[in-house]
Amino acid sequence: MQDAKHIRRQRLKLILIFAIFAAPMVAAWGMVEFRIGIPDQHTAHGKVDLELPVLNEWPLALSNEPGLDGPELSRLGLNEPGLNELGSTETRSAVNGQEEWILAFDCTQQCEQRKDEFWRLHRALGREAPRLIRLRIGGDSEPLPGEMTSEWRHFPPWREDNSVWLLDPMGRPALSFEANVATKYVLDDIRHLLKVNPQ
Repeated sequence: MQDAKHIRRQRLKLILIFAIFAAPMVAAWGMVEFRIGIPDQHTAHGKVDLELPVLNEWPLALSNEPGLDGPELSRLGLNEPGLNELGSTETRSAVNGQEEWILAFDCTQQCEQRKDEFWRLHRALGREAPRLIRLRIGGDSEPLPGEMTSEWRHFPPWREDNSVWLLDPMGRPALSFEANVATKYVLDDIRHLLKVNPQ
């Protein structure tokens, strides 16, 4: 009688040990299967737009601003439409191995406010700021420090007023942001991308 009770107790202990180790796996399976505790929305505020062409294919004209023609914008590979001076479709920043991401923004409306917001965003990156280039497209005013300017030769069909695009060092679009996305969310996405893509 005592032996049977002891055996049952030992079996119960063994079953409890198995249950303790199996419970987290069963709970994880249930969370995935029934979408419990998993956010329904994505955390990035920008969207990946596979229809956007690489930067060298954008219909951009070199700016007439002093100091922002030729050498400065050639870092982006914009000397000739479609090709940089090395005959490659890569942007100049990638060819030099600089790993500079490009924040291009359309500045057709509320340009003063937009360019100031993105200047502040650039400064907020701190030590990561040298990894980002700001390219303002449109607007008449003088460029802010660290800003390159250009103009649309013609408006492409994918362009929307005051849109923002984040391009990787090769000039490929990584994220696009609509005009109504707050600058702090753009900053969050840039910080995340720079963190997961260390230099």
